[in-house]
Amino acid sequence: MKTSGMSLSELLDIWRDTPAIAQNIAAWRTVPARAAQTASFPADLHPVLIQALRRQGIEALYTHQAAAWAQIQAGQHPVIVTGTASGKTLCYNLPVLHHLLTDVEARALYLFPTKALAHDQAHQLTTIIPPAAPSPIPIAAYDGDTPSSARPGIRAQARLILSNPDMLHTAILPHHTRWSDFLVHLRFVVLDEMHVYRGVFGSHVANVLRRLKRVAKFYGASPQFILTSATIANPTELAERLIEESVTLVDNNGAAAGPKHFLIYNPPLVNLELGARRSAMQEGLRLAQELLQHDVQTIVFARARRTVELLLRYMRENVYDPFTPTSTETDPTSLSEALPAGEFLPAAKSTPAKNQTIRAYRSGYLPRQRREIEQGLRQGQVRAVVATSALELGVDIGGMGAAVLVGYPGTIAGTWQQAGRAGRQTEAALAVLVVSANPLEQFLAHHPAYFFDRPPEQALINPDNLLILLQHVRCAAFELPFQMGEQFGQIAADQLAEILQFLHQGGELHLSGSTYFWLADQYPAEQVSLRSASPHTVRLEMIQGDNVPWATIGEVDQASAPWMVHPEAIYLHEGQTFVVEALDLARHVARLRTAQVDYYTEPQQETSVQLVSQLDRAAVNGGVKYHGEIIVTTQVVGYQMMRWFTQERLGQGQVDLPPNDLHTTGYWFTLAPEVVARLREQGLWSGDPNDYGPNWPAQRNRARARDHYRCRMCGAPEQGREHDVHHQIPFRRFDSYQQANQLTNLITLCRSCHRRAETVVRARSGLSGLATALGHLAPLFLMCDPHDIGIHADPDLPLARKQPGVVIYDMIPAGIGFSQRLFELHVTLVQQTYQLVAACPCSAGCPSCVGSAGEEGVGGKQETLAILAALI
Repeated sequence: MKTSGMSLSELLDIWRDTPAIAQNIAAWRTVPARAAQTASFPADLHPVLIQALRRQGIEALYTHQAAAWAQIQAGQHPVIVTGTASGKTLCYNLPVLHHLLTDVEARALYLFPTKALAHDQAHQLTTIIPPAAPSPIPIAAYDGDTPSSARPGIRAQARLILSNPDMLHTAILPHHTRWSDFLVHLRFVVLDEMHVYRGVFGSHVANVLRRLKRVAKFYGASPQFILTSATIANPTELAERLIEESVTLVDNNGAAAGPKHFLIYNPPLVNLELGARRSAMQEGLRLAQELLQHDVQTIVFARARRTVELLLRYMRENVYDPFTPTSTETDPTSLSEALPAGEFLPAAKSTPAKNQTIRAYRSGYLPRQRREIEQGLRQGQVRAVVATSALELGVDIGGMGAAVLVGYPGTIAGTWQQAGRAGRQTEAALAVLVVSANPLEQFLAHHPAYFFDRPPEQALINPDNLLILLQHVRCAAFELPFQMGEQFGQIAADQLAEILQFLHQGGELHLSGSTYFWLADQYPAEQVSLRSASPHTVRLEMIQGDNVPWATIGEVDQASAPWMVHPEAIYLHEGQTFVVEALDLARHVARLRTAQVDYYTEPQQETSVQLVSQLDRAAVNGGVKYHGEIIVTTQVVGYQMMRWFTQERLGQGQVDLPPNDLHTTGYWFTLAPEVVARLREQGLWSGDPNDYGPNWPAQRNRARARDHYRCRMCGAPEQGREHDVHHQIPFRRFDSYQQANQLTNLITLCRSCHRRAETVVRARSGLSGLATALGHLAPLFLMCDPHDIGIHADPDLPLARKQPGVVIYDMIPAGIGFSQRLFELHVTLVQQTYQLVAACPCSAGCPSCVGSAGEEGVGGKQETLAILAALI
């Protein structure tokens, strides 16, 4: 087969004719090529910029760039929404640099959600106007990595600052007197990647921007905002909520684009009886290696950092033969999705050349490593990169030929964002979504129109949430005194007066005449995390030998450290294997040593929920609703050592780490016993555990003995724990336990293979369907991101005397009022949820309402509707 010089189109033709690939393609959509729509350079564009553009081979602007220029020149606040690699950066760089060149006093502030984006943009700006140009513009990045010694010079000299909302919040606004020269002349504020600012994070950022506008007004400035975004359903609404100004939408993408092929790929079945499929990781690797063999520069997206490292090792080792026939005898990883899949790899023996052409990119890598990888991608030296969503954003990595998404990113918008990293001007590009056995992903494979024809999700924020607002009023009062009758953004004067009086009564503010002054000793911004997570990271230090200093190789966030780098954990970094010697959470450091081992470790974690205090309770139709304080406790208590490939359990260990408690607030409701009894009589209740009958223990042991106490799928023997016995046809489908428990219907499976098999044939209960439906609607009522709340359904809910119920809780320590609001909205929430589920055209359930069951499972729509009817 031809392995070089082949075009992507030729490779796709081969895929169409290769049964081992073609038969697994669930959908193939082609977005047609788009010709460039251009406009001449604006007549008033500064000649220095015209020269800079021509040096880069640019002789005209795209129409959306010209439209953005016109809107900005007219004094509007544009929000620019076009696809990846469409030249959005030039939409704001041209007008900003033009005004900085025209007005030597003007200043501009660029805000990016990550430091990596800020530094990437700083590099791009120097290619337009280099520091040695006849009309240089002092440009500087200002973030947590900026040395203290360099900060005074940046404040005094830089005319264009690249930073992030966190730095604006904690370092610039509280010390605005040091920035007076910059703020007096602040002309532009650019908010890049606006779609990231949603949910709690976006609500915080909106309040930071309120504070920025207030401080700028104090210095006599009224900056013009320029916003950019990936495709979301409500860009204008989000932009106006963030900056509290009217905006104009620029979305007429004039950039040229080649045809883009988008495939949904469903891994092949490896066991027809169980409906089990080959893992998404293995099939993603299969396709990625095909692309690499034909010299197509490829980006592979994975959802977890650990999966990224496993994919990197596998790709470098090139173990997988894409044309090896699929069989359960030769593929022990066929049911390994839950591990996640693919964690059965030999020790890497990569050559230095391959180490440089195939790289990984994720959080935890040092900035130096990231810049090196980005440069290698732009220059074409790196032919493949395995990444988390860290590369979704607009870091310049050039144009990839293909993007392989191993698993659904979770949203339609996020999927298109990752797919958009593939595409080079007019050349053909490919995006492949490789789905897993997860019911949602299988639904997408069987109903591709759900993905292709639905609009992307909305990005919602609620900057007026009282607890978030209160935090930022404190910060604003520290920055400048409040006058009676003053507004805070769009917060009316009378509402603000109530908040100021509350802070005054609490001793945080002092009222003198008609002015409120900050009185408390603490520095409020330091106590407010915009991202509602611990700001601490754990530094990873590598042992280099006696009398040799420790070398820092990366970092992990504090919350992830206990399960990623607990003592004796196997940690993968850039394809290398390390053993964790020690984890010191107090000093935020983990120490590792290199090791060549034939196993990996799986942490064992325990989770529990307990009631702290019940704050409110009320009877409702069909049950009782509650609101209170709860603690969600997670703790890593041990680990298992698992051999690569075979999943053989080699041993286990204990870990003595402190538990991680999330003290938050929750809203929950339970179903009355009479409601459950009525549903049970109607055959509309599946929350009770199965009664497998009196012969089950004996039949279970016979099945294990028949299978020689080995997993029938992966071959793993029993070690320290009896294997599970699985009903190939679900127990509930039989009229009697004698029929269900026949040996011919039983199969011995290890725990992880059993989890995979249950995913395929599971029966979705009405209670879990209700939780899924509530998960769709609750964020809309709260104007938050779905990740800002947690949802849990339990037929024996410990928070309410073991009654069946659903809990919705704030994912933020101490809560910010979400659960209390839902407690108040219970009746409306239930009514709207009923309407959502009843109006959905599906028959048994789908991701738009109660969620989907497995490929051969039973949906829970009718049960969910029955429960909701009892609650209305």
